[in-house]
Amino acid sequence: MAEPILTADETEPISARLKRTRNNWNQKVATFFDRLAPEWDARMVIDEAKLNFILDAAGVKKEAVVLDVACGTGVLFPYYLRRSVAQVIGVDISAEMARIAAQKVDDPRVEVICGDIETIPVRRRCDCCVVYNAFPHFEDPLRLVARLVRWLKPGGRLTVAHGMSLEALRRHHTGGAAHVSRAMLSVEELAAVLAPWFAVDTKIADREKYIVSGICSLDK
Repeated sequence: MAEPILTADETEPISARLKRTRNNWNQKVATFFDRLAPEWDARMVIDEAKLNFILDAAGVKKEAVVLDVACGTGVLFPYYLRRSVAQVIGVDISAEMARIAAQKVDDPRVEVICGDIETIPVRRRCDCCVVYNAFPHFEDPLRLVARLVRWLKPGGRLTVAHGMSLEALRRHHTGGAAHVSRAMLSVEELAAVLAPWFAVDTKIADREKYIVSGICSLDK
């Protein structure tokens, strides 16, 4: 099977302080999910109808190049491949999550990278970027979205989705994951974050799912 690609004080410059703060956040997130990785799949409950609805909204279809941000153990990989995508690039900051994901699917269309999506070099422009069940674990939503724009083709689609309601999501992240989670934005708030780069055409927040999706409106 494949192995994942690895990639102060007041006088300290502001840029260095910001970098250090981000590194501290990322380390906490990586450590948290390294610990959960061995049992992750056993705890996962998949509603295929809901998941297929999300992937339809995300524009995942035949010959698409998909960027799976915070791919975890590769839960979505088989579902992408069933849709005959051209390539899947899965990125996760947790080494253990990435290791399991890389071993899950023996298919040359799947590449797994262990690293910070905000800093790793862009591998190729993608048709779809999916952030599934992961958005609250990024420190700065605006900074993340600005980076993801660089991975997308003009007209590419970014989708942030969760397999639970916004209320359930917020409750979920006030428990053991509170120290590695930010409060999840409403669909309107997230649409506003996407607005400088994306034409948002999907905003769904019902009792079983959360989806915000838009088409990149910039020719970068």
